[in-house]
Amino acid sequence: MAILELVDVVKRFGGLPAVDGLSLAVDEGEIVALVGPNGAGKTTLLRTLIGLESPTAGTIRFMGADVSRMPAHRVRRKGMAMVLQTPRAFAGMTVRENVALGALFGSAGRVAEPEALRRADEALGFVGLSARGDDDVGVLTLHQQRFLELARAFAGRPRLLLLDEVMAGLNDTELRASIDIVRTARDELGVTVIWVEHVMKAVMSLAERVVVLNFGQLLVDGTPQVAMRDPDVVTAYLGTEGPGDAGGG
Repeated sequence: MAILELVDVVKRFGGLPAVDGLSLAVDEGEIVALVGPNGAGKTTLLRTLIGLESPTAGTIRFMGADVSRMPAHRVRRKGMAMVLQTPRAFAGMTVRENVALGALFGSAGRVAEPEALRRADEALGFVGLSARGDDDVGVLTLHQQRFLELARAFAGRPRLLLLDEVMAGLNDTELRASIDIVRTARDELGVTVIWVEHVMKAVMSLAERVVVLNFGQLLVDGTPQVAMRDPDVVTAYLGTEGPGDAGGG
């Protein structure tokens, strides 16, 4: 059953399409990697799904509801969360307090503070940061800050999680831990994942389906093995800086 449906979605900036007539369906429980060369429209697509950008045309349905022009805070409360590549923690607050905000402002219903803190502790345990709950966020390393962002998303109990290059720059140990968290979130929490990523090692080991964009259009949709060997995908990557976005791709 599709949890997310896109029908002819277009997003233009100054007349130039970043997303160009994209139609796509994602089933509940899938882990879908969204890849493509620089400027392919990957990050723009995620921002449009979550409500940070409004589509120029087309329809986005999440869990059967039209969220095409719904503001981000309402999309979040419907059960869609997004984690950015660059962590954005609230300075001057503890790790636990930061995560609790995800439950207070990202849940479908009203959540009281004690329950938000309980969910924060649960989410921190899920990502392996239980011991850091009382620490100031400023002392966390980059990968710990990214785990904090994941925990804050999980505290709101999303049905669909959008990840934007959250594994960039991690070492092998941190990468394996990140992969395990995302896989376990799907297996144990029932979270569907759409994940923009340029670390192909992670894509090949975690994604069950790869959607390749090029110039905002769907190029290939298939298993990682099939998608990454497709001649059109190889051609699309030639002469680019790499399969990650440079500033909003």
